[in-house]
Formats: sequence, C-alpha cells, structure tokens
Amino acid sequence: MISAQAWADTRRLWDYHQMGHTVRPCSVAVGLGSHDLGVADAAVALYKRGMAPLLVFTGATSATTRVRMPRGEAVHYRERAIELGVPSSAVLVEPRARNTGENVQFSKALLEEAGVEVSSVLLVSKPYEERRAYATARKAWPGVEIISASTPMTLNEYVDSIQDARLVIDMLVGALQRLLIYPEQGFMIEQRVPADVLEAYERLCREGFTSRLLTTDKPST
Repeated sequence: MISAQAWADTRRLWDYHQMGHTVRPCSVAVGLGSHDLGVADAAVALYKRGMAPLLVFTGATSATTRVRMPRGEAVHYRERAIELGVPSSAVLVEPRARNTGENVQFSKALLEEAGVEVSSVLLVSKPYEERRAYATARKAWPGVEIISASTPMTLNEYVDSIQDARLVIDMLVGALQRLLIYPEQGFMIEQRVPADVLEAYERLCREGFTSRLLTTDKPST
C-alpha cells in the first residue's frame, strides 16, 4: 500500500522531471531508446506536426529491453515510425548506445557523418526522463539548443500504462539521484533541485523506493 504522503512526494518528483518546454520546429528530433515505444510515438507525432524534418532513434538493448526488442531499441522505434506513416528516408538509426550519454554522443556523430546541420534538437524521452536527458545533452552537445519533449500525460496515466506503481516511483527516485550525482562525474550539467523536491526524494528513499538507485550511493533507509 502506497501512502498518501508517498503519492504526494511522487507528484513533486514527476513535475520536477518534466521541463515544460514549448515545442517548436527544430533541425532534428532524437528519440532516446528505452522499453517504452511511446517515445517513438511521441517523436512521430512531432514529425507529423512539422516540428522536425528528420528523426533519429538511438539505442541498443539492455536487460529490460532484450526480450521485448531483440533487434535493438532504435530498430524497433524505426519500425514503429514507419508503421505510423513516416517515410524511411526521414529516419536514421543509431543502434549502439547503451546509456543516455551515448545516446547523445552517438546521435551527434551520426548526424555529422550524414552531413546534417544541427542548430536545435527536439530530445524525445519518457516523461520522467526529460530533465535528465536535457542535462545530459547540454553537456555532450554544446552550442545546440535542446528542447525536451515527451508524450503528454499525467502521472496517473503513466502509472496505468506501466501497471506497476512501485516501479514507477522507483524510476522517478532513480532519475532524481542521477541528477544529483552525475554533474560531479561530468556526465551532465547541474540542475537546481528545489528544497521541497529534495525532501520528497529523501522521504521516498526512506520509504524503500530504492530499486533504481545506484548501489554505490544508495541512501540508508
């Protein structure tokens, strides 16, 4: 049973993780690979709205996607985009990246090799990964405007789509931890974390929502 306080704290983290950027036309949309085909759907929706003339899907496989996406996350995303009506000529695939930093670095290299001039990027991720993706891209792709985007949905809608409330909370907590520790490791730019968000994170850690924390820095419970 998840307490009312835990839900309130989860909503604080959910709201913080979303950047609230206004979407506008960009040079390219980059969809970050994951278990969630909703990222591909969101990228396709942006393409159909004329927000980007080209889609890049990036991602290999991981322990959580190997069975569901045996051909690789980026390949499955591409197949989904074509299924939804995007011409194959408007989709590039980066099939090697295994983390967010590599997603950005390898996509940047792919576009350079293809001769695509990039001044702005629509960075498409899961809703709770918007801020982490943004902070990573700002570090790895300097000089390019980054606009974070995801499928518009509420926390309740996302929980319903995953069908595992505890896992969703664990993922939100894990994403916040990385925002706290990765800047010192050089993986992303620093993001200001408001006191109420930090307090919510610490309470959720004490409540045991820790399965997605890095074990080297797992807070005591």
